[in-house]
Amino acid sequence: MADFHEGDIVKAHVSGITKYGIFVHVDESYNGLIHISEIANGFVSNINDYVEMGEVIYCQVLEVDEIKQHLKLSIKNINYKTTTPPDEIEESRLGFLPLKNKLDGWIKDKLEEYKG
Repeated sequence: MADFHEGDIVKAHVSGITKYGIFVHVDESYNGLIHISEIANGFVSNINDYVEMGEVIYCQVLEVDEIKQHLKLSIKNINYKTTTPPDEIEESRLGFLPLKNKLDGWIKDKLEEYKG
């Protein structure tokens, strides 16, 4: 039996598209649903604008039902169409620090641009 946990990023195959969400096969045992509210942060008018039948995508696990072998999934806060598996993406240990360090300079430059 697969070992899925909340927050995991999993590879999935789109097996169905309805007006309320996307059905996926995650492995030979588990299926999942990406509810329409978990597709994007904004309004989703057409789910077909985001995925196609048979497409392989990455999803974030929100909940695991081991009895029904079902996953509640999300794609709205991840790069779900990446061609690079998540294990190969290297995260900087600095996080947002480089952006934070440049923010004051960017603000100053924009203010000067508006004054000019």
